[in-house]
Amino acid sequence: MTHLIGEPCLGVKDASCTTVCPVSCIHDVGDRFAIDAEVCIDCGACVVVCPVSAILPAADQPSEWRNTPTKLD
Repeated sequence: MTHLIGEPCLGVKDASCTTVCPVSCIHDVGDRFAIDAEVCIDCGACVVVCPVSAILPAADQPSEWRNTPTKLD
């Protein structure tokens, strides 16, 4: 299951997630970070270090985050 970085990351960009990712699939895309789903191994390491709880499995993403861009463009 793909993980996504949602709305709470906007403007925060703590970067803790980028340092723990074993496959370097999290990238800075301006006002937020995004996960490259083709590279992500869904290990969940980023989930536990995110200080704003912005990273969730795609299926668990709250409906209010649905309009937030979550993928690499």
